[in-house]
Amino acid sequence: MINNESIVEEVVGQFGQKVFGFEEPFGLLTLTTNASDLTEVVDFLKNHPEFKFNFLTDIAGIHFPDNAGGELCSMCMIHSWENNIRVRIKVFVPIADPKVPTLSTLFASANWMERETFDFYGIEYTGHPNLKRILNMEDMDYFPMRKEFPLEDATREDKIDALFGR
Repeated sequence: MINNESIVEEVVGQFGQKVFGFEEPFGLLTLTTNASDLTEVVDFLKNHPEFKFNFLTDIAGIHFPDNAGGELCSMCMIHSWENNIRVRIKVFVPIADPKVPTLSTLFASANWMERETFDFYGIEYTGHPNLKRILNMEDMDYFPMRKEFPLEDATREDKIDALFGR
């Protein structure tokens, strides 16, 4: 029977220390790898004769400003329809050089997901066939989902913190 333990055993057997940070929040197997190993790890899981992770559910970005050297995270979630199991894979990259290899060579659906993540977080997916902004204006010189901007305008006087539970 395929379960999180059997997947971890196979992945560690294949990649050793290239995969790490195993967690199971709410039963969802989550692992971390380096950007240089991402494509190989995802390809292994996709083409594994038993696992068959044949569907890319999502790619998203996350900004961790306090995680020096790995401020940006590109997270992908893959799903095996046949086995009804999911795996989340994280890659942390420095904000100064946010490069992650594209998964569009493995999953065509990665194309738009990577463009959206680039547009909002600035993660550059190397090898992507058309990496450009998808929702924001081309001439924007910032990435709006990064935690670099205050959430609210501090000069506003119409909001009282007590009304918002602060």
